[in-house]
Amino acid sequence: MTSVEKALRVITANNPSPLTGPGTNTFLLGHERIAVIDPGPDLPEHREAILAAAGAGRISHILVTHAHLDHSEGARALAQTTGAPILGFGPAESGRSAVMERLAREGAIDGGEGLDRDFAPDIPLADGAVIETDEWRLTAIHTPGHFAGHLAFRHDETIFCGDVVMGWSSTIISPPDGDLADYFRTLARLASAGASQLLPAHGEAIHDPAARLAELAAHRRERTAQILAALSRSPATAENLAQQIYEIPPALLPAATRNVLAHLIALHELGAVSTPGLIASDAIFSAR
Repeated sequence: MTSVEKALRVITANNPSPLTGPGTNTFLLGHERIAVIDPGPDLPEHREAILAAAGAGRISHILVTHAHLDHSEGARALAQTTGAPILGFGPAESGRSAVMERLAREGAIDGGEGLDRDFAPDIPLADGAVIETDEWRLTAIHTPGHFAGHLAFRHDETIFCGDVVMGWSSTIISPPDGDLADYFRTLARLASAGASQLLPAHGEAIHDPAARLAELAAHRRERTAQILAALSRSPATAENLAQQIYEIPPALLPAATRNVLAHLIALHELGAVSTPGLIASDAIFSAR
């Protein structure tokens, strides 16, 4: 058993859904000084389960991978109960690329699904920041793609990867919070990190990170090819394209549409597609 396995516990929140899988995983690392990674939604029963697992007075740090409500909403109440500081990248809209900042200002792409607009960490963490006690050491890794201000946390050969990598599903990339170009860079960075396992915030551990990361990159390239093939036949909106290339229940079409929009924005930046006006959620795109 490795050091991380000896010191690690996981509590899954009761918030299952097609996008969260069985629910949000809250990780507790340490024994006497415990880091809580992703306190999850603000559910009293989940908070009580965290406190019971940690024991009185032992939670010393509350780390948040990103400011989506299913990860960060429970942070403030847990901090008020324990006195532990909240650590994260920054306020909910921080870390966006120049492209996404521009699109957000133009206001035509909607977005912001599940955003915890009230989130602000007590201690902001930059890429490479180290948090440590005499029991454990965590290094923050800025991993945008799913979310601009997304952090992963490395402990020895394990990376707590939040939502940027999951074993049971690909992650949604919804502009302006999500950015496909950033996502590809994050996959490459995690692949080069050489960790032995990834611990996602939804679903089971990933024990072959290299294979899963390669699979996710290939999946996104395949989606890009499908989008370009469809546009070569006729112009279309993101929703039209999602209806053509995804085989999913109707309830998941909005999420698929956001993924397609992320691909279209990236392709527009590369000059591979065009639209007559501003990039918008309902814009009609054409292949160049």
